[in-house]
Amino acid sequence: MPAIVAETSAPTLIPDVDDWAILLDVDGTILDLAPTPRDIRVPASLRDTLERIKVRTAGAIALVSGRTLNDLDGIFAPLKLAAIGGHGAEMRPWPDTAPRRSHAQPLDPALRMQLAALATAGSGILFEDKGYSIALHYRLAPEKGAFVREAVAAISRRALQRLELLEGTNVIEVKHLGFSKGTAVRELMAHPPFAGRRPIFIGDDTTDQAAFAVMPQFHGIAISVRRRVTGVDFHFDTPSEVRAWLERIVPADESASA
Repeated sequence: MPAIVAETSAPTLIPDVDDWAILLDVDGTILDLAPTPRDIRVPASLRDTLERIKVRTAGAIALVSGRTLNDLDGIFAPLKLAAIGGHGAEMRPWPDTAPRRSHAQPLDPALRMQLAALATAGSGILFEDKGYSIALHYRLAPEKGAFVREAVAAISRRALQRLELLEGTNVIEVKHLGFSKGTAVRELMAHPPFAGRRPIFIGDDTTDQAAFAVMPQFHGIAISVRRRVTGVDFHFDTPSEVRAWLERIVPADESASA
């Protein structure tokens, strides 16, 4: 099996897909960030790449996202992969199986209303209800970042539910405590075709740190995108670099050197 030599930049050697599982965050990792979550686009070449990896790994490739499984299926259609959604609230070990859901309770309606009201405080703030979490995006108005973060923190402190705040790139999300991408990845790795493989997890944001943290439990590899994160094995500068690396795992021309 080819070794992946630790370095600060992107990995240059390609893993043997018969031994590894490929776990991928979506927004900002394999897809370029867009002005709004609805504007995200999946290149056709990426769908083809992911399909080839799915075939070569016997299905041991999964999306690991804050988006819901329904949202992921819609974005990547007609391709359907194993997936973790809602920051770990949903998990589907096989593309055609029913999702397993955590015992997370719905967020309080009053909390939702208070958070939604922040989006009316000025143009450029976007409210996104993901079901298991609520996100306030300010990528269209980054100067409002301090206001959004402080307001969300204040609202969450007054809430009756135990909440966790996840800060990302020009976004802050509110969700229940008790589940994370890390807990869901740990569960996913117990199911075929992931069981017995070594995972490679690639993520770009603070919301991915819980998944980075469980990689050593499976002798896995953690790779960050854009941000250099302490403790990860490799780093990519952009999602386009991630896409190019994924293409090298299983080239379209199978006779090409890996």
